[in-house]
Amino acid sequence: MQFIEMRKIVRATEDKKGKKYIVAALCVGLLAGMTGCGNAETRINAATELIRNLDYQGALEELDAAEAEGENMRLVERSRGIAYMGLTEYGEAVQAFLNSLEGSNGFLEEIDFDLNYYLAAAYTKNEQYAEAESTYDAILALRPDEKDAYFLRGNVRMSLGNYQGAKEDFDRVVLMEPRNYDRLISIYEVLAHFGYKEAGQEYLQTALVSGDKQMDNYVIGRIYYYLGEYQKACIALEEAREKGGVRSYLYLGRSYEATGDYNYAASVYNSYLAKYDGNAELYNQLGLCEMAKGEYKKALDAFQAGMKLGESSMMQSLSFNEIVAYEYLEEYEQAFVLMGNYLKNYPDDAQAQREYAFLSTR
Repeated sequence: MQFIEMRKIVRATEDKKGKKYIVAALCVGLLAGMTGCGNAETRINAATELIRNLDYQGALEELDAAEAEGENMRLVERSRGIAYMGLTEYGEAVQAFLNSLEGSNGFLEEIDFDLNYYLAAAYTKNEQYAEAESTYDAILALRPDEKDAYFLRGNVRMSLGNYQGAKEDFDRVVLMEPRNYDRLISIYEVLAHFGYKEAGQEYLQTALVSGDKQMDNYVIGRIYYYLGEYQKACIALEEAREKGGVRSYLYLGRSYEATGDYNYAASVYNSYLAKYDGNAELYNQLGLCEMAKGEYKKALDAFQAGMKLGESSMMQSLSFNEIVAYEYLEEYEQAFVLMGNYLKNYPDDAQAQREYAFLSTR
């Protein structure tokens, strides 16, 4: 009966389009464990592989075929929801996850928790924050030790303007896993995003003064970075340059940028690119660094190199920054053409609309 009640909660919804930044973890790692078994779910397995390769439209076509061939509809709808999330069609994702939940036999299974996490993420992305909160409430009613659910509900409560409720969730998470410093930093990022930077820094300060010997230089460097103590961040992150992969280089470079040393910051980014495969976020940061130095051609090259990698999560930032670089190079005609194309893909970008109006006068 408890599970039936949970399903009632999560089904109370209306689709609504909308986008807003929020720090939220989507449990994509569960994808592999929830796919079909053997040849019985061949189409679903193929769609799963397409999703891993970011071919969301191809995955949807494969899932249509899976439905026509009578494969497991709960898994079909689940995978549809994930594909729609990748396409940023969050209202469609919500409906797909709800459809999958509707297929329950009434007994609580692992897939139901998995689906509710995905559903809450889709609600959040669709700015249906009250529905997202209710979904996390339902998860926690059945699994009160779900740390991820407390953290993600805290995110949603911040979006609803419920700082006190969010803080209670964040405090609960810290109490449950006091040495999860990645989580502490994520809590800071959420609070800072919503204008509670000092409150977020209190969590970081508490971690620093704990004297935990398990806290390595990569963690310490990141904490100092967010506390605004950039020289200390540089020292710690230099020691941990290889510890966190590309993230170490990004934090180290940004720390040097914050001190005004753009030349050394650029050398940090370039040192990573000389040794490892390209990374779109790092190319974007290198481009911004070169812009700050007045090296607009180098900046343009960096942005375009990042775009060639085709990482969908970075494409909007890289595309916009490419246009800005062309503006600084006084190639206004090229910037105007690219901005027109950009607005076809991102029509709701108000800053781009203003820039397009400006470019039309050049």
